[in-house]
Amino acid sequence: MIKVIDFIIYWSIVLMPFSVAIAPGIANTFIGLFAAFFIIKKIIEKKGLTTDKKVLIPFACLLVVSLLSFINSVSYNSSFGGIIKLLKYLLIFVVCSEEVRDKKHIQRIAMSVCCGISLMAIDAFWQFVFGYDFIHGINLHNNVGVFRASASFPDPNVFGVYMTALTPLIAALAIMYTKGKIRLLMIFSSVIALGGVVLTFSRGAGLAILVAVVFLCITAKKKLLIALLLVAIIIFPFVMPSSIRKWAKEVNYNPVVFMLNQDRISIYSNTVNMIKHHPFIGVGINTFSKNYAKYKTEAAEKYCPTPDTIYSHNIFLQMAGETGLLGLAAFLWFLFAVFQEGVRAVRKLKDEYLRAVALGLIACVIAFLVNGLTETSLYYARVSMVFWFVIGVLLSLRRLSVSYEK
Repeated sequence: MIKVIDFIIYWSIVLMPFSVAIAPGIANTFIGLFAAFFIIKKIIEKKGLTTDKKVLIPFACLLVVSLLSFINSVSYNSSFGGIIKLLKYLLIFVVCSEEVRDKKHIQRIAMSVCCGISLMAIDAFWQFVFGYDFIHGINLHNNVGVFRASASFPDPNVFGVYMTALTPLIAALAIMYTKGKIRLLMIFSSVIALGGVVLTFSRGAGLAILVAVVFLCITAKKKLLIALLLVAIIIFPFVMPSSIRKWAKEVNYNPVVFMLNQDRISIYSNTVNMIKHHPFIGVGINTFSKNYAKYKTEAAEKYCPTPDTIYSHNIFLQMAGETGLLGLAAFLWFLFAVFQEGVRAVRKLKDEYLRAVALGLIACVIAFLVNGLTETSLYYARVSMVFWFVIGVLLSLRRLSVSYEK
């Protein structure tokens, strides 16, 4: 019985990151399988959680504050749904942190990620050439005269979140792991994945992947790659589409407006107003869009009008809006604990492959958070699961480091 359960959990974890690329329903099926059988296994074996309490305690605090936010909620239904999402995310990272078995399991997960981002990059190029993606038939997007790829995702920005949340893992193996055919595969996958990110023309995704790759290059002491990145940054303004250059000129080359757009600046201002009114426990988990219209300020709307129902386009502001500064503090505490565990794993791991994986996963988390400065990536159901999956696998490496010290 336990062998069957272990088999289902094992392969559900392996296939989950690839399945996100195809359809959210398939990904959620794998999540449901490994979560349900993980609980059954715990009941049969009569064992508790072994995930480090340093990570579980801040997440528990986030849950408590989220429950307290019900006091201000305008929709108990929506807030209850938010709690269910948090419990789902808890299961994702706990299952991965406890059930990733060994180096072979990690290698299979990395191959699943490699296949997922490669397929999406190829789909993005296909979409750019033929006008539709070959998985769901989604048309190429056209925003202010710029054609943008989304592959099998509904929006280029969401596609960018998926690619930047996973590509750093493969890039780390390409940069740091030097074993023959595997490295060649990872280099190929990384290059076409970066091409896919470029085709999104998502500024948040571009910044995220840049920060992640620079982090990896500095860690690996790859001075030539850093120099090439700097050259690419210098050249890009001269080769970007003319419509983007025209728009940049219209906003007087203001870097803040260029990165955010006027509407995001207004949204951020209105969100800060929301936080001012409910600074401690927020307006209620999962109710940001239901509350947004109440906190629109005249100055912000005069600068740039925004819809009455919208996400904040910043995961930190949205979390502070929904669960207050206490909720945001708990989340930041959780992130600190995760990074702390990741750094400890890197220091302890002697195996070249696993060490590259650890650094790659840290870069994945960094990229997701950087992208989250301009996108509500943590609240997009299609890609938020990837963030918690990456964290879970990263946490598993601390445990695996004991087995691979030699």
